[in-house]
Amino acid sequence: MIKDPEFEKTRRIWVYLPSDYSNSKNAYPVMYMFDGQNVFDNKTAFAGEWQVDEFLDRKQKDHIIVAIAHGDEARINELTPFKTKNYGGGGGDQFLSFLINTLKPLIDTSYRTMPDSEHTSIAGASLGGLMAFYAVIKHPDIFSVAMALSPAFWINPEIRELLAQMEIPDHIRVYMAIGADEVESMQKGYKDLLTILQEKAVSENQFKSERVEGGEHNEDFWSRQFEQGYNWLFPK
Repeated sequence: MIKDPEFEKTRRIWVYLPSDYSNSKNAYPVMYMFDGQNVFDNKTAFAGEWQVDEFLDRKQKDHIIVAIAHGDEARINELTPFKTKNYGGGGGDQFLSFLINTLKPLIDTSYRTMPDSEHTSIAGASLGGLMAFYAVIKHPDIFSVAMALSPAFWINPEIRELLAQMEIPDHIRVYMAIGADEVESMQKGYKDLLTILQEKAVSENQFKSERVEGGEHNEDFWSRQFEQGYNWLFPK
């Protein structure tokens, strides 16, 4: 548990260390993940875990993963950058302030990390996917890589305006995916944002998007696509 001064609460954090961490003196890249309850453990997951630790162990990958618990009934507020008419919200910048100013410094002093933006990534699904995308374009000095699965762009259309007005830094890389069987509002919000990226002629080496046949808005889809996204973002 860690004190979150932005929301005046304590928040649960899970930390995955690579299998060789205790036997080496290496420093490691770090990925921060939203909805931490669903990342590692069926017992805490809403509807099944992502099995991120099993994947990393099996492939002997070298990331430290920091999974951040959402605030249950406060989740919409925490994971939306802009306030909505029907759902409230708008606390996303506060959540990122906690991550950047409180959590990340603690992780970087407690573990052997590579703290620069080149080796710091962020990931999530649904509202977490929205926030991962927002984080990397709002704070490219902190995060250079993002994985946004089934990102809920529909709930905050303002993110399209933000993207349209900004110059996308050359060093950031983003993997996005959506299931072909997700609801129409998800599909439209996703397609509208892709249109802006296409208009900006963003390099395919920077942004990869997949529309996956049979994919639905659930943990099983995100678990499978996490592996696909990770392999594209970190090919070595």
